[in-house]
Amino acid sequence: MSISRLLLAFATASTVVSAAVAQTATPPSRWGAGDELGMANTLGPATWQRCAQALANPKAKSYEVSYLRSNTMPQSPFGVPLRDKYRPTVGIPGTVHAFNGEETVSGEPGAQGTQMDAIGHFAVLPEVWDGKGDFPGDKATYYGGYKQSDIKPTPDSPLQKLGIEKVPPIVTTAVLLDAKAYLGKGKAMQPGEAVTAKDIEGMLKAQGLESRGLLPGDVLYIYTGWGDNWKDPDTEKFYYTKGPGLAYDAAKYIEEKQVVLLALDNPFTDPVADGFLAGTAGPPAGTPPGLPFAIHHHDLTQAGIYQIQNANLGALANDKVWVSCTMILPLRAQGNAGSPVRPVAIGAPAQ
Repeated sequence: MSISRLLLAFATASTVVSAAVAQTATPPSRWGAGDELGMANTLGPATWQRCAQALANPKAKSYEVSYLRSNTMPQSPFGVPLRDKYRPTVGIPGTVHAFNGEETVSGEPGAQGTQMDAIGHFAVLPEVWDGKGDFPGDKATYYGGYKQSDIKPTPDSPLQKLGIEKVPPIVTTAVLLDAKAYLGKGKAMQPGEAVTAKDIEGMLKAQGLESRGLLPGDVLYIYTGWGDNWKDPDTEKFYYTKGPGLAYDAAKYIEEKQVVLLALDNPFTDPVADGFLAGTAGPPAGTPPGLPFAIHHHDLTQAGIYQIQNANLGALANDKVWVSCTMILPLRAQGNAGSPVRPVAIGAPAQ
């Protein structure tokens, strides 16, 4: 399905639900006017000290939380497919040097593979767009009350604020919740199924983390099991068709806890039921009207919570590394709405 047909399907599904958007206003940042960091304001010596406990454990191991990037990996229908060209080995006359290189010939690197959303990736309109006429981008508002003229004054300009280059190094403790075990009873969560606030509290208790809970500046990793469907080469074309995700009440819950970043082993962060991408199924119950991607909306425009899609969490979950030190550094790409990212986690296996 083409991107234009996807967007038309979403527009149809949204207007069937309601003709009015809920929560169109972007609240002021809790850190004051001019804030571009969002929940990254919680990072600093306190999160580094928590991190040190995991780093100092003699039984700690390092875990890759990203997938290998390639031309044959699963690719998002919302981004231009990524295609790298590998150049032949070449040399320099008069020397003994030989060297190799590659180039990206098409695609959106920040929208494919394990990737991270900048806060400026999403905005919100004051009312539902019916898909007719030009898109009213000039009416969009962003996190902290920024207007379109502040963020993207011309159609071809990079983000002037809230771009991925504003993200500081994320070095903090990460909590991994195993929804595959808790909700799926050992099987992957189903497409459209959502992890609720109650589920988060239930998993914290089941994993012995009830007294710790979620702390300001934590990264939250949620293993749904959907990442088990990531295959390279992607011959089945299944992974990006649907998936489980986070419930809307859980998005508000992690905002209250001041989680800095959310990452699931799924392609959308939001739950996507079978048929949703075709416009024949809607979002889960409890999703505000007109906001089929309510988690993206809430995290990025309301709360300033960063997101990673396609996190590779299977090894961490298998070793029951419930708390780790995680390090996440997106590319410092000027004005970009997203970035490829290679998160790592360091923690001691429980088995």
